[in-house]
Amino acid sequence: MHYPPFSGRRRGVLAATLVGATLAAAGCAGSAPSAGGAKGAHTIVIGVGQEPDSLSPILGYSKDGAAKLFDGLLAHDADLGLVPALARALPEVSADGLTYTYRLRDRLSFSDGRPLTSADVAFTYRTILDPTVPTTVRSDLAALDRVAAPDPGTVVFTLKYPYAPFPQRTTLGIVPEHALGTLTGPALTTAEFNRKPIGSGPYTVDTWRAGEKLVLKANPNYWGGEPAIKQVTFAFILDDNTRATRLAAGDLDAAALPPKLAERFAKDRTRSTLKVDTADYRGVMLPSGNPVTGDLAVRKALDLAVDRGAMVRGILNGDGAPAFGPVAPSSPLYARELEHAVDAPAAERLLDEAGWRKGDGGIRVKDGRAARFTLLYPAGDALRKDLALAYVSDAKRIGIDISVEGLTWDAIEPRMRADALLMGQGAPYDPDFVSYETFHSSLAGQAFNNPGHYRNASVDALLTEGRTTRDPARRAQVYGDLQRALAADPAWTFLTYLKHVYVVDNDWTGVGGQVEPHPHDLVGPWWNIEKWVPRAASATTS
Repeated sequence: MHYPPFSGRRRGVLAATLVGATLAAAGCAGSAPSAGGAKGAHTIVIGVGQEPDSLSPILGYSKDGAAKLFDGLLAHDADLGLVPALARALPEVSADGLTYTYRLRDRLSFSDGRPLTSADVAFTYRTILDPTVPTTVRSDLAALDRVAAPDPGTVVFTLKYPYAPFPQRTTLGIVPEHALGTLTGPALTTAEFNRKPIGSGPYTVDTWRAGEKLVLKANPNYWGGEPAIKQVTFAFILDDNTRATRLAAGDLDAAALPPKLAERFAKDRTRSTLKVDTADYRGVMLPSGNPVTGDLAVRKALDLAVDRGAMVRGILNGDGAPAFGPVAPSSPLYARELEHAVDAPAAERLLDEAGWRKGDGGIRVKDGRAARFTLLYPAGDALRKDLALAYVSDAKRIGIDISVEGLTWDAIEPRMRADALLMGQGAPYDPDFVSYETFHSSLAGQAFNNPGHYRNASVDALLTEGRTTRDPARRAQVYGDLQRALAADPAWTFLTYLKHVYVVDNDWTGVGGQVEPHPHDLVGPWWNIEKWVPRAASATTS
């Protein structure tokens, strides 16, 4: 039984290119040895381009599930429907939509052997609601008034107002009160738990070496059964080219790669290339406080001038789609009428009418100020760099001069209020997710929530109504209006939606994908790695 996401996403989420044969071909000349096979198919090394800041769900780690270290009350299946996890069934919902009651499975425990009860569930959510705890997750639970644990096996959530997607918020991992209950407020951000957590998921942390790797080991007492893969290593390799090189050398069994870099493995019969549909978009965040990017005419001109189709073809190798707003083209809520072709002449007319006149070198000037600003991107992210350079080229054609800087995230964060940023966002679960925190003015400047301090009263009102109304038809209208409001007053220049591309050794069965969000955590086709089976073992038992 599924509790379907509001987005109405379609089934068949994985578009996979299966490259060649299976592990039997691993010894063919000209192919790197299978890293999984070389080390044993019960271990896997995965190259990823991001490292978590923390492993605590309270601080936002894998808040939408698939954490591997934690389970929530519910989980997403392959089609993003909701299925029971720590809860034995989907919630019982009151007629007014304000009360959700969950019943827990029997004999649940944490990885340290201590029992997991409703008190731990209540503790997890109450801690996030505590205003002294510095967490970005609290805005996700704005509708939650209180949580009660009337008995060890029952949890009752009471909302302030009806919030249609609330069950999807209960994929959040549950933490043990006995490990964190003595800590308060900011102390939770420095707790040892954040690096060596106690959870209820299929894996536990073995070691975490910052900037190098995170090693997980199978939890033999996992309620869902001990995983066949006994050790999972996430190698943190921020540079895309380095990740591809290490995969080719056999140092990795799997890796996330940009489409162009994945091409080199297209004829490798020991590996499969997986192209996974996403709601993950890239765009240029335009800070409101910058006198150039804060000008509405500049923002609208850039939206007209950018050649999204060329980016999809030339940079993504066709593995994506043009982006015109924060709702993916695959969603039934997508406002297709907002799609438009590149129109540099219209962009130039708009700038002329707004008083931005071409000056020396063809760069526009208004009131003595040149149409010039800086665009930041995270160093080592080859895809964002390519998108940034294409954006700069398109802007130059209409007289806007943009300089590009690739920096670390630590260097980027303090500059976001003044400088543009090539950002990524998006989630497939519900249209409220991500959009509220990205565009609502109440969250302006809260880390990466609305970093450009965008303020639009109409957008605020739509975002608020979208999360408070229960009527599906009205919600559809609201999110259509939201897309139109963001097109009329762009907070971002939306560029492309991506397919996430992975290359995985052919050592396991059960590998598959979900429609994915923007990956802030260890997202990938390993979302269900606890269910993967070594291919040799699978062949033996078949």
